[in-house]
Amino acid sequence: MANQSYRLGFARTTAILVIAVVVSAPAWGQGRLSLSERVERLEQQASSGGSQSAVDLVNKIQALQSQVQELQGQVEVLTQQLAESKRLARDQYIDLDSRIGKLEGGRVSPAAPADPAAAATDPGLQDIQLGSSPVPASDAALAPEATIASSSLTPADEGLVPPAEVATGAATDSAAPAVDSTADPAAEMRSYDEAFSALKDGRYAESARRFQGFIDQYPNADLTGNAYYWLGESYYVTQNYRVALDTFSALLTRFPDNQKAPDALLKVGYCQYELKQWDAAQSTLNQVVERYPDTTVSRLAQGRLRALSLENRR
Repeated sequence: MANQSYRLGFARTTAILVIAVVVSAPAWGQGRLSLSERVERLEQQASSGGSQSAVDLVNKIQALQSQVQELQGQVEVLTQQLAESKRLARDQYIDLDSRIGKLEGGRVSPAAPADPAAAATDPGLQDIQLGSSPVPASDAALAPEATIASSSLTPADEGLVPPAEVATGAATDSAAPAVDSTADPAAEMRSYDEAFSALKDGRYAESARRFQGFIDQYPNADLTGNAYYWLGESYYVTQNYRVALDTFSALLTRFPDNQKAPDALLKVGYCQYELKQWDAAQSTLNQVVERYPDTTVSRLAQGRLRALSLENRR
């Protein structure tokens, strides 16, 4: 009887254990599945988060690049403004120095006009206003005898005499054609006056052609030296500095004692300055100061030398 009771109790216990195992197995399996899902979810989040971080980093880099480009643009604008301010300051300084020189001076050059015709034909600075617009200050200090307005004219646009023809006209006396002994003085003066009138009216291409024609026709006339000078001015005001330099140099070579020689030497220095030939410009301007002290051209040369110093060219 006791044995039978023991067996019955053991069977009940075994049944309970089996039921417990059967009931707990799905829950345990569900616990493992949930943990796997959580790990997978964490991996997905990590992967998704890393991709978003990369996108954010790229966006930040692009934003920084845009800012750098914007700053570079601002630097370029400021650099241009600084260069323009320096140029304006230089031009104003040169213009002011030129005006002070004219007020302190009173005479144009150390030599008086060679003849009455030259004096009548080349009016003083106070009597001439060439062109219809003001000259830039850097070009305003023309020869002390005239102020010629700047122009956008170029040889290609209006047919200014090319450098080769200037060189031909600037040949030495031996190479120049002889003056016609029967030349009409009135025709000579009329030819010169027409060229000078074209210059005063701002017709620089025409004035260049007429002055070159005068030089070719009257290579040794009294006004030929003046014609060289105004031919050089025709090129200078149209910013053809190389040809202007050759023309002023030809005047100094052929007519070193001409009344225009001091002005021509000054303009040689100006041309060298515009051509950025700093050493040559300084040397030439110093020659003007040494050769023609206490004159307007000397004061103008000193002003341009100070401009060179202000620009740290020297």
